[in-house]
Amino acid sequence: MNRSKKEQIVAELQEKLKDVKLAILADYSGMNVAKITELRNELRKSDAEFRVIKNTLFKIASKDTDFSLFDEYLKGPVALVMDFGDVVKPTKVLVDFARKNEELELKVGVMDGNFLTGEQIRTLSELPSREVLLGKLLSTLIASQTSLVTVLSGVSRKFVQTLEAYRIKKEKEN
Repeated sequence: MNRSKKEQIVAELQEKLKDVKLAILADYSGMNVAKITELRNELRKSDAEFRVIKNTLFKIASKDTDFSLFDEYLKGPVALVMDFGDVVKPTKVLVDFARKNEELELKVGVMDGNFLTGEQIRTLSELPSREVLLGKLLSTLIASQTSLVTVLSGVSRKFVQTLEAYRIKKEKEN
């Protein structure tokens, strides 16, 4: 690979790292091309990318970023998984794929400047997706409003019921 090609890869990677929400280093040694292609296709569906990059080029591209935390783990063949959307979906895909294929080992990750161990990545994969969490939040907000309306309407309902009981009592007296 010539120098201009390497510079182009570094520039492209630096540009992508600006938009990455979660990055995970994975050891893929022993995986065949068919399995890697299958994993790439699954990750694309969840707005993530699986790339095999030379360690030295990644070190240059990640210099002065949060992803420089990976420097000590860049030994041997490693792949970089970059997520640009919901952080839970790609971790679920990776963890499920790693369970089925022992060749894939999730090493470490970085999310919002925080270092993640392999165990923390597995824990992250067990969280509900963003849509599910938003749905739960929305139902909680709606439930509190519904409860407030019920409580506030209870006063007027009791008043109407009292008036009705008083009317019935007056009719019986007459």
